[in-house]
Amino acid sequence: MTAPDAPLTLTDIEALARAAHADQRDKAGRPYAEHLAAVAEGVRARGGSDEQIAAAWLHDAVEDDALPERWLAGAALPQQVKDMVLAVTKRDGEELAAYARRILATPGALLVKEADLAHNADPARLAVLEPTTRTRLTEKYAQVRALLGLTAPQPPAQQRD
Repeated sequence: MTAPDAPLTLTDIEALARAAHADQRDKAGRPYAEHLAAVAEGVRARGGSDEQIAAAWLHDAVEDDALPERWLAGAALPQQVKDMVLAVTKRDGEELAAYARRILATPGALLVKEADLAHNADPARLAVLEPTTRTRLTEKYAQVRALLGLTAPQPPAQQRD
């Protein structure tokens, strides 16, 4: 770990995120850190900056109560990382349109949310869910993508015999 006043490195941030979510599982019962790693890799693969990758590791920390918002406020992180994390943090009772507007208004946040939605909507992840949950989430992710102006993911190419 870095010194207390030194900025957190990506390695530090990954370790913090993994530890904060260590006891959590996703809707499919998988360790939550797998989702965080997939979103961080999705940001990296889309050409994201180190700040966006850091925000990807922390994107659900406040929303899932894994780390308190006061920790984020005092963390040795660039303000841009904090802003992106708070932008993608869905608030109780918040309308999706307001959530999307906040993401769009925050530099760098759209790429983090795009990678998050891509992993959440992964057909392999959705396939293990109960049908009504799968349908509800698929519709929600499509609605958020539309509000963010993201094109719908292309279905896998059909194999021809």
